[in-house]
Amino acid sequence: MTSNLEAQLLALRQEGEKAIAATDTLEHLEELRVKYLGKKGELGALLRSMGQMSAEERPKIGAIANTVKESLQTSLDQQRAALEAAQIRSQLEAETLDVTMPGIFRPQGRIHPLNGIIDRALDIFVGMGYTVAEGPEMETDYYNFEALNTPPDHPARDMQDTFYLPDGNLLRTHTSSVQIRYMEKEEPPVRVIAPGRVYRRDNVDATHSAVFHQIELLAIDEGLTFTDLKGTIKLFLQAMFGDLPIRFRASYFPFTEPSAEVDLQWNGRWLEVMGCGMVDPNVLKAVGYDPEVYTGFAAGFGVERFAMVLHQIDDIRRLYASDLRFLQQF
Repeated sequence: MTSNLEAQLLALRQEGEKAIAATDTLEHLEELRVKYLGKKGELGALLRSMGQMSAEERPKIGAIANTVKESLQTSLDQQRAALEAAQIRSQLEAETLDVTMPGIFRPQGRIHPLNGIIDRALDIFVGMGYTVAEGPEMETDYYNFEALNTPPDHPARDMQDTFYLPDGNLLRTHTSSVQIRYMEKEEPPVRVIAPGRVYRRDNVDATHSAVFHQIELLAIDEGLTFTDLKGTIKLFLQAMFGDLPIRFRASYFPFTEPSAEVDLQWNGRWLEVMGCGMVDPNVLKAVGYDPEVYTGFAAGFGVERFAMVLHQIDDIRRLYASDLRFLQQF
């Protein structure tokens, strides 16, 4: 019986090594492992018959069985390594990139001229210590007018023809409303810059649009004067346009007193670019600031105006037409 079992073990070894060497997939290899070395595999079935052997025969057959098991396991490990390496090589070959082929050009896009002006202005003011603030485009009459010293019967409302909504709200006519909202939440000192889209009922032509963009700045602190306002605006305009002559002309805004228009000498002629002034005490009172302690200044400009001047654009409507022939110049 011993010689018969020994022959069966050696035959199993020979058959298994041949089958393992012939397999070409990892899935089939796993099936062979289970077939020969699994709990219910062929090697285990042969070893269960050792219970009928004498104590003297068992060590010899046990040693042969261990040799067969180790041989089959070694064959399995070697074949698994070979198949895994072949699989990796096949995957690498399939994913090979020919770096000598010409690349495919994909345009990265460009910054819109309006966004470019906004980014430049914000960089300048943030460098001077200002914080960027934003607010809703749909506003209440209080934030857009009343808190800015413009009560319902004030003639200054005629300066800003407004889009009113059925619920009594309106589309903001300036980003000054953002300043009011910011001051209601924050205590002085305040240094804030408010960019955003605004709406007025203008007739659309080469220089006017019903929808445009503004950037407004506000500074509130103890002891601020008109000199601080002039220095801030001068520094900003020089950063945007270069070292050009600047002048201030007396003007009127309901939320600043005194107020001024700012002109820049551009290409040999004076060009109006900004409005500014010292914050009216009534505006400070509306947000709970003591005008006997704090003073401040504010200024604002239209982004489209700056873009048209700096990029020599002849018609404001070009900025909104989404014409790639125009936008690809920037």
